[in-house]
Amino acid sequence: MNAASQCPVATPSCGLDSHGITEPGEVFWNLPAAQLYEHALRASEGSLAANGAIVCNTGQHTGRSPNDKFLVEEPSTKDAIWWGKVNKPITEAQFDALHTKVLEHYKGRKLYVRDAFAGADEATRLPIRVVTETAWHNLFATQLFIRPAPGATADHKPEFLVLNAPTCLAEPEIHGTRSSTFVTVHFGKRLVLIGGTAYAGEIKKSIFTVMNYLLPTSGVLSMHCSANIGVDGDVALFFGLSGTGKTSLSADPRRGLIGDDEHGWSDDGVFNIEGGCYAKCIRLSPKFEPQIYNAIRFGSVAENVVTDDLTREIDYDADDLTENTRVAYPLHYIDNAVIPSVGGHPKNVVFLTCDAFGVLPPISKLTPDQAMYHFLSGYTAKVAGTEAGVTEPQATFSTCFGAPFLPLPPERYATMLGERLAKYNAQCWLINTGWSGGEHGVGERMNIAFTRAMVKAALSGDLEGVPYKQDPVFGVAVPQQCPDVPSEVLTPRSTWKDPAAYDAKAAELAGLFVKNFKGFEGAAANVVAAGPKV
Repeated sequence: MNAASQCPVATPSCGLDSHGITEPGEVFWNLPAAQLYEHALRASEGSLAANGAIVCNTGQHTGRSPNDKFLVEEPSTKDAIWWGKVNKPITEAQFDALHTKVLEHYKGRKLYVRDAFAGADEATRLPIRVVTETAWHNLFATQLFIRPAPGATADHKPEFLVLNAPTCLAEPEIHGTRSSTFVTVHFGKRLVLIGGTAYAGEIKKSIFTVMNYLLPTSGVLSMHCSANIGVDGDVALFFGLSGTGKTSLSADPRRGLIGDDEHGWSDDGVFNIEGGCYAKCIRLSPKFEPQIYNAIRFGSVAENVVTDDLTREIDYDADDLTENTRVAYPLHYIDNAVIPSVGGHPKNVVFLTCDAFGVLPPISKLTPDQAMYHFLSGYTAKVAGTEAGVTEPQATFSTCFGAPFLPLPPERYATMLGERLAKYNAQCWLINTGWSGGEHGVGERMNIAFTRAMVKAALSGDLEGVPYKQDPVFGVAVPQQCPDVPSEVLTPRSTWKDPAAYDAKAAELAGLFVKNFKGFEGAAANVVAAGPKV
């Protein structure tokens, strides 16, 4: 008997009534991937690709909608939240009206329920429930979160609920939203409402936002990073914004993958918050990213990719719908995944940046104060063509490498990271996966083979005995030798044809760092002094 026939409609035993969901149509609980495929294909929610993945189009929204995300200003959490541009408030009355609208929207509709966990550490994991109106969104949640053991969902008691309703539209004049799209979190009621967008990443990141509140209040650092582990048990963390190589560089066949995006760091070590991966797949290459390429198969959910009408082969180079093409798959689709996805305390912490100005060293060693400076800065750069109106490189600073998902003040996370780096003697590195030999449009993107060699050398200890030279502008220690990397590549100024042009561009970026850091007035003087010299 399948899960649907066990509970075809909402009944008290199914538990949806406890969430205020009444009079829905059929309700399908915790269906396996094969059945969700059947439901999605019958309802024309997507199509089948040649490699077995299901391909879905998210419509108008091909990425997150950060301007449509709100936190409820309510008594139990309002004094703790980092209010401002990232965390915008709505009132409890506005949220309640929106909640009522979603519940009315669900009436008579087919619903899919997924019971899962956030957090591989059993001591701090969060039982969650995701309710969706499409089978493919439910499959996405199945693959991204931690799946309970077969048959173990009967007694599942969710402590946070996500109601996903892409075709439910907000009314700004009533609900206090900016548009008809909404992603709202009520920490007091432990409830997330998502509507007006079919982009599945909103489900994933809403729970990450929740964990970024709950974990630190329990003494656990939550982090927007990937993590892997070597054969000797040495753990490495990789922080970086989208497009910096966080997923690609952590997927190393010589090391076990703990996870590619979201982690916690407790007194016992590192653990994955998720049970799957959500990788960008634009220009995906079986040569350079074989693990990710081979993970796209039956059970994977590909978003906004283009397929051949006849063969259904995916064209990973096509950006017809968006540059932000994505694929979701369970962690165990990576051959060397660590299951359960936990590890010890990190030995190395890597900050990744894609510097389109072409002036940051490709690899440098950071002091503890520099580590705090660059963690709070969270620098990368947008390049021409990625967004409307972007015609030259633009610096982007996302504090803690994940500002959109931080409900607490950044200094809270930075302090916790600094304490752990000191306590466990972890070495911090800054790696530039961006441009060399000139800025974007003049130089070339850093050879990924060189970047992989630098990461390997840093994690293996091969850079411990080499000579270093301090960068005159950014103050970081730059190794003068690295196995399998030409020495001239290591010093960015030497790769530019016009040294004076390099000096001007380096000074420009340094000034942007300093200007951005003025937002952290409470930072310690030694951390402020660890920044670039203007």
